[in-house]
Amino acid sequence: MVSEEQNHNVSRRQFLTYTLTGVGGFMAAGIILPMARFAIDPVLQAESAGDMKAVASVDDLTDQPQRFDFSYEQEDAWVTSEVTETAWIYQEGDEIIALSPTCTHLGCTVGWEANQDHPKEFFCPCHGGRFKKDGTNIEGTPPTEPLHKYEVEVQQGTVYVGKAESQV
Repeated sequence: MVSEEQNHNVSRRQFLTYTLTGVGGFMAAGIILPMARFAIDPVLQAESAGDMKAVASVDDLTDQPQRFDFSYEQEDAWVTSEVTETAWIYQEGDEIIALSPTCTHLGCTVGWEANQDHPKEFFCPCHGGRFKKDGTNIEGTPPTEPLHKYEVEVQQGTVYVGKAESQV
């Protein structure tokens, strides 16, 4: 008497179906996986911790915010482009403060003493947003949070800025 396990025969049609499905699956994986990795891998790359950009000389700083533009190459997934950003930088005693010029209301650009009616303040001409010298938003104006502050380092007399982060 033959057990059922030994009597299990695979038809020619089933064998070809299993074989072609397996080979087709391996071929599809061999084609799709490299394309998926090419598309996704650059996005998953970690940003390096030391991405500080040289902006100004400490000798150029005063106690009033000054506009400094700086450029760097940005790699966005698989595209590299030149990016120009701005920072409002001033020195308060031994501390160097660098503020983002982007209004926290709707992303417009603020200027230091840009409005004669509001001296010694950052002013956003689009919606009347106002900020104190330290970037704090003035109550009763549209912005709901202070200007973002750049991470600052000084090395050999040069001011380096990192990523702008919220002050709240």
